[in-house]
Amino acid sequence: MLESLEGYLQAERGRQLEELLDFLRIESVSAQSAHGQDMARAAGFVAADLRRTGFDRVEVLATGGHPVVWAEHLPQPGGPTVLIYGHYDVQPPDPLERWHTPPFVPDLREGRIYARGASDDKGPLFIALKALEALRRTAGELPLNVRCLIEGEEELGSIHLEPFVAAHHEMLQADLVLSADGAMWRASEPSLTLAAKGLCGVEVRLWTANQDLHSGRHGGGVPNALHVLAELVAGLHDALGRVTVEGFYDRVRNLTAAERTEIATLDFDEEAYRGVLGLGELWGEEGYSTLERQWARPTLELNGMGGGYQGEGGKTVVPSEAMAKITCRIVPDQDPDEIRSLLQETLLRRTPPYARIEVAAQGGSSNWYRMPPDHPVLALAGEVLQEVTGRGPVRVRMGGTEPCADLFQRELGVSTLFYSFSTADEQYHAPNEFFRLERFDQGLRAWAILLAHLPEVLGATDGISREEGSR
Repeated sequence: MLESLEGYLQAERGRQLEELLDFLRIESVSAQSAHGQDMARAAGFVAADLRRTGFDRVEVLATGGHPVVWAEHLPQPGGPTVLIYGHYDVQPPDPLERWHTPPFVPDLREGRIYARGASDDKGPLFIALKALEALRRTAGELPLNVRCLIEGEEELGSIHLEPFVAAHHEMLQADLVLSADGAMWRASEPSLTLAAKGLCGVEVRLWTANQDLHSGRHGGGVPNALHVLAELVAGLHDALGRVTVEGFYDRVRNLTAAERTEIATLDFDEEAYRGVLGLGELWGEEGYSTLERQWARPTLELNGMGGGYQGEGGKTVVPSEAMAKITCRIVPDQDPDEIRSLLQETLLRRTPPYARIEVAAQGGSSNWYRMPPDHPVLALAGEVLQEVTGRGPVRVRMGGTEPCADLFQRELGVSTLFYSFSTADEQYHAPNEFFRLERFDQGLRAWAILLAHLPEVLGATDGISREEGSR
């Protein structure tokens, strides 16, 4: 089987790459209403590809926002079923002036594809789609039952995914979720991600006077909205890097000595990391290494802030309004809704009497996720990565958030294996996002081989409860 698979992938590589470039040309920016038609085009692209592969049922289904693509092909009655997850939406490409080539005109250079969505998540998702195609064409049939759930709101926090999953349990039943989303740790070393942080956020608006005021006439006599908000958000951390929101750390499950040792043994050069980012010094919660902070400690970040005059030239005003966007990444055993409430209460309580503030929820909230370290699919995935890359994978955690994983555990009772072939340095969410062609080729082989052997390990039902698995 492997020989015919290799031959097919080599023969079809040019066509598959051209199809991926077509996918990347679709401006499927879920956050911007102007791209509504592009979102529909991207969903249609995925659906058409699954139909060509021979899936029995393929549907583009409405949600409260952008649609999901659902498909199933069940050639093995009574056999194991895998649910493949990914997303077709992408982040806004701004700031456009920092791109070396247009974000939706894919550019092949130096063994990479540069385009918005190339690494997150269109490239990795396309690997999964083409691996399914390769198996159908070379083996005649898939070795297990497959369902697909490809959403269009992951970059918005998957805000309509939970009600969709809750309403379609029967259509999504599976023994395992394979996620095409989520990146490996770095390009030089394969990895398997066992945990991801949760996420919650707020948008803050603060007012002082009822209008912007002349800074000469009123300066020194009235409060400045930007000053007030800047002091508020700066006070959300202390001098040691700890978050000062009351109750923020109350539920945090601290790392065990064994977990800290496991992280410390990873080959990670903090000074090299600092240099790559152009930083004078690293920063964060005192008493923890950089990887511990990023993977296992909760964080609070100011994502954006604005107010006052920002046009060309000067305008001497005392701003009367300011805004900020704040997100928190949470860890076991924090609750995202509780953390958001604590943050809202802290900001309201600390606002001085000469200002008024509104703190509203921003996006959906997502819980943290942990895959059971003894799940049998991890050993198989490790063997496949060893075969394809020549190196055994390290086990790592994710500082980012994959809302689907906790959701699938809660609603469907199954674990999620993150099996993306993007890597953390590929500038997703930033200008000049790229995807390595080497990873594209490795991913096609790895996905096809993993799918071919999954029936061997999925004979034992996943059935791991939230308490045993995620918790």
